[in-house]
Amino acid sequence: MMTVLAFVAALALLIAVHEYGHYRVAVACGVKVLKFSIGFGKTIFKWQPKGSDTEFVIGILPLGGFVKMLDEREAPVPADQKHRAFNTQALHKRAVIVVAGPMANLILAIILYAIVNWVGVQQPKAILASPTVSSVAQRAGLIGGEHVLKASFVEEDLVPIQSMEDLRWLITRGALNNQNVRLVVAASANSLTREVILDLQSLEVKEADAKLFQKIGITGPWTKPILGEVQANGAAKRAGLQAGDVVTKVDDIAIVDGQQLRQIIRESVTFSKGQTLGLTRNWTINRNGQPVVIPVATEIKSDGANDIGRIGAFVGALPEMTIVNYGFFEGFQVGAIKTWDVSVLTLKMMGKMLVGQASLKNLSGPLTIADYAGKSANLGLAPYLIFLALISVSLGVLNLLPLPVLDGGHLMYYLWEGLTGKAVSELWTERLQRGGVALLFSMMAVALYNDMTRLFVI
Repeated sequence: MMTVLAFVAALALLIAVHEYGHYRVAVACGVKVLKFSIGFGKTIFKWQPKGSDTEFVIGILPLGGFVKMLDEREAPVPADQKHRAFNTQALHKRAVIVVAGPMANLILAIILYAIVNWVGVQQPKAILASPTVSSVAQRAGLIGGEHVLKASFVEEDLVPIQSMEDLRWLITRGALNNQNVRLVVAASANSLTREVILDLQSLEVKEADAKLFQKIGITGPWTKPILGEVQANGAAKRAGLQAGDVVTKVDDIAIVDGQQLRQIIRESVTFSKGQTLGLTRNWTINRNGQPVVIPVATEIKSDGANDIGRIGAFVGALPEMTIVNYGFFEGFQVGAIKTWDVSVLTLKMMGKMLVGQASLKNLSGPLTIADYAGKSANLGLAPYLIFLALISVSLGVLNLLPLPVLDGGHLMYYLWEGLTGKAVSELWTERLQRGGVALLFSMMAVALYNDMTRLFVI
C-alpha cells in the first residue's frame, strides 16, 4: 500500500507542477486556458473558480495531464477572442509557454534538493571499505579505512567530500563520462594526507549498476569487522563465536573491515568431486580485549547462481554516519548544481544509448519508479524528496527531447518556423507525430521490459 500511495503522490505532484508551468505562463501571456487536467479518464473532481476562464479537473488515471488552451486549430474561435488563442500568439510567446512545463519540473527539483539540504540528512561518512580484488581502487593503492577528504575530476579543482553519497555521485559521473577522479585521503582523522587517482577511463562503462562499483572497488562505506547477532545452530554458534567479537585475522589475512570479512566468508569454499564444500579457517578475534584463535567451518548456501560460504551471523557494524546540511543560500546553490549535474548526466546517457555506447537497460519504467517510490518513502522524508527530485529532473529533461509528441518536439517546430518564416505543414506535422508516437511507445516498451526483468526475474 505504501508503494502505491507514494507512487500516486509522486506522479500527481510532478504532473501538476509540469502542467502548472504551462498554465501559469499561458495566462501571463494572455492566452485563454479552457481546461487544466491532472489525470485522464473519468472525472472524479472538477471546479471552476469564480471569475476564471479555466475548469480544473482531476481524472481517475493519474498517468499524465494536459492544459487545453483556446486554439483555432481545434475549434472555431469567436473574432473577439482570437487575440487570446494560442495559435495567434507571437512565436516567442508560444515557445515560452511550451518550455515552461519542463522548466517547472527543473525548478521543483532545485527546491526539493534545497529542502533536503536545509533539513539535513544522515549519510555514511566517506570512509572507504576495503576494495574488491583487482579493482580500480586497489590498483590505485587503496586498502580500506581511508577517509576521503576532497575529490574532483582530474582536470578540476578539488572540493570537500561530506559523505559517501557525495563520493559515489562523483564517481558515477566520472565513470559514465569517461573521466578519471582524484581523491585526497587520510588513513585517520589526524594523519597525513595523500592523493590517489582512480583510473575510470580504463573501464568500458555502459550502465551504472552494482557491477560497475565492483569494478571500481568502492562498493560502500567502512564498517568495523565485528559480529552482531549469532544465529542458533549456525556455523558461528557451533564454532563458539559470540556477538561483539572483533575479527582481526582470518588465517594470515589481516581484516580491515566488515566488507572484506564478508567477502572472505563468501569465498571460503572448495570444490571436490563435483561438490562444493566449506573451508575451515582459523579466525583471530578480539574478545574483551584478549586475542583468541577459533577454527570456523563455513556452511554452503546458494545465492541463486553460485554456492557461497555462510557462517550464520550478522557481520559488520553499521557505518559511521554524519549529518549533511547547508545554510539557506548555500542549500539553494547546491540544489541548483545537483539539478544541473543530473540533467547533464541524463542527456549524456540518452545520447550514449542512442548511439549504442550505453545499454538500454538504463531505461526505467513505471514499475521501477513505483518500487523506488515505496522504498524511499519507507526510509523517511529526505530520501523520498530526493527521489522526487530525481524523477522531476528526468521528467523535465525527457520533455525537452526533440520528439514531436513532447514539448521539445513543439520547440523543434518553432525553431523551423523561426528559421524559415513558415510553420511546419499539417502533412509533415502528422507524419512527425506518428513517428514520435512510435518511438515513444518503443522506449516505453523497453523500459517496461527492463522493469519486469529487474523486479521479477530471479
